[in-house]
Amino acid sequence: MLSPVKTIFHVDMDAFYVSVEELFDALLKGRAVVVGGQRNERGVVSAASYEARKFGVHSAMPLRTAAKLCPHAMFVDGHPERYREFSAKVHDVLTSFSPQVEMASIDEAYLDMTGTARLHGPPLRAAHVLHQQIKTNTQLNCSIGIGSTRLIAKVSSAKAKPHGILWVLPGQEASFLAPLDVRDIPGIGKVMEQNLLRINIRTVGDLGRLPENKLEGLFGKWGVAMAGKARGEDAGGWFDTEVGEDTAAKSISHEHTYNEDTANPEQIESTLMRLSQMVGRRLRESQLYARTVQLKLRYKDFTTITRAHTLSAPTQLDNEIFEQIRTLFRRNWRRGFPVRLLGVHASSFESCAGQGDLIEDGRRQRWQQALGAADRLRDKFGESTISLASGLKAGFRERIHENPVGLPGKKKA
Repeated sequence: MLSPVKTIFHVDMDAFYVSVEELFDALLKGRAVVVGGQRNERGVVSAASYEARKFGVHSAMPLRTAAKLCPHAMFVDGHPERYREFSAKVHDVLTSFSPQVEMASIDEAYLDMTGTARLHGPPLRAAHVLHQQIKTNTQLNCSIGIGSTRLIAKVSSAKAKPHGILWVLPGQEASFLAPLDVRDIPGIGKVMEQNLLRINIRTVGDLGRLPENKLEGLFGKWGVAMAGKARGEDAGGWFDTEVGEDTAAKSISHEHTYNEDTANPEQIESTLMRLSQMVGRRLRESQLYARTVQLKLRYKDFTTITRAHTLSAPTQLDNEIFEQIRTLFRRNWRRGFPVRLLGVHASSFESCAGQGDLIEDGRRQRWQQALGAADRLRDKFGESTISLASGLKAGFRERIHENPVGLPGKKKA
């Protein structure tokens, strides 16, 4: 017996960060808005309203560049706790429609709606009901793409923006994709686009007409994946998994860029402590222990170094991460040279801590309990509620992440 054709929804919140901020400040509505910091800061844009995007402002752009492109824009500091709260509300609605929900980021999700027609009706009707339910429960708008694969659902939701619904009927996937630019395919970035342009491939249709073995010869396994994507298949990388299947992170990191370069050791180490706390928090949320920690250090002249250390036993404790990061910093910093950016990175994950002696294990257990209590306070009152003493002076805002601490649907320790 043939399996039923999959029905996948991709729900993408429209200008999510900006829309949430508008709920707290009505003066932002209908204006060019940039979220992520102030116009004179060194940070990057986390999100921009549709009005600001008309002037070329986009996420990951330096705030100062955004200010030049759109000088009349209103610049807003991000509020991660608000975004987590509203993301959780969206997640609650989604799980009432399907038991198989995957939060791809804080503002987008996939739902496997296969076999739900008796409960919610045909796909288009179900999407309209879901669309309205999200609006009712959150006061926010979303766009929904419907397809037989996650790739088709994601591409169609992008084409439905803003505040729309688009269903690509089964069997129409290739014809839907054919006229689109290759950059519309998830995973094809600027570098790959240039590589494809060199062989006269501009559209997805062009890509689909090239023999798969030739793509493989040119680009290896990624060439085979692109051939599948051109047909509308979930091919390659993250798309290889099922909706809702647990996919563990391979690394966790946090970075901070100073508004003014600093050579103050106390300020730098305080920042490293804060970053270590943020990494430790995310490790505990994911129930992971890191075997390797890495320091990233960028000087005023943009010279950047990374230094890593492999621990004797994996950890998720802020203090243990910081001890190693501080040692790496002290060994490698050119004393007196101003620092522009710092980063703390954790990788080589394991699912449990290593065994030490009884006294050491008892000490780590006490730290684990104390940090767990701190995490619960942060869940309730925000990330800046509590900090280890050496991190208090850092005082910088939590960077807005697509996959932050507290992302709905992710397991917590």
